[in-house]
Amino acid sequence: PGPTSHGWSLEQVVPTSGPSTPATAATIAQLRDRLPAGSLVGGAAAENVDLQHALAQRTPVVFGMLAGLGFLLLLVALGAPLVALGGVVVTSLSVAGAFGVARLIFQDGYLSRLLHFTPQGFVDAWAPLFFGAMVFGVAMDYTLFLLSAAKERYETHADPEHSMVGSVQTSGRVVVSAAVVMVAVFLTFALSGPLAPKEMGVILAVAVALDAIVVRLVLLPVLLRLAGHAAWHQPVWLGRLLPEVRFAH
Repeated sequence: PGPTSHGWSLEQVVPTSGPSTPATAATIAQLRDRLPAGSLVGGAAAENVDLQHALAQRTPVVFGMLAGLGFLLLLVALGAPLVALGGVVVTSLSVAGAFGVARLIFQDGYLSRLLHFTPQGFVDAWAPLFFGAMVFGVAMDYTLFLLSAAKERYETHADPEHSMVGSVQTSGRVVVSAAVVMVAVFLTFALSGPLAPKEMGVILAVAVALDAIVVRLVLLPVLLRLAGHAAWHQPVWLGRLLPEVRFAH
């Protein structure tokens, strides 16, 4: 029991479960539901639950904005809706793959001995929003780099296979070299002591490796090859709205 003033009391309640467990979240929800109107439930555990709830509500909005802006960027630069949509979809795959690995390592505990940390049993609530935005930005950079090279060849020689092979031939080494440098830098954070830098290093390193090697050099070229001329088709009405951006020279 705590102090009382004007009919209100400050009570300290210690749950038997951990501060980040579902049981504690359920306890806080029950307290807020059953206490008299105007009662407040605070403290570190309640703040953690509130932050997690707020992030869960906003994360889909943020990723929707990122996908929409990425689609508009590719659409303006390349002028082809199908290619722009494909670029956003495969970028989302690299982000999802990185967080799948993050769950295996930091939630389920795989490689915890190698990385010298004790798994929490969960991934921090802020991680998907923070790292997802960073990964999406890095991945879109690689996407535009590869697709602009393919667009340049398609403008000079309207052959989908020729443009796809040429873009991988000229930009593939650059993409892989840049990815190797970034992965090496990010993995240095994985060797640090605190858990948050470890999460950052592992998630970003895995995301860049997946995006550069699997998504950019395998999935995206395959999609371009299967789509053929339809990948670069621009509707007449869309051509009137978009600025003319040409890569051929």
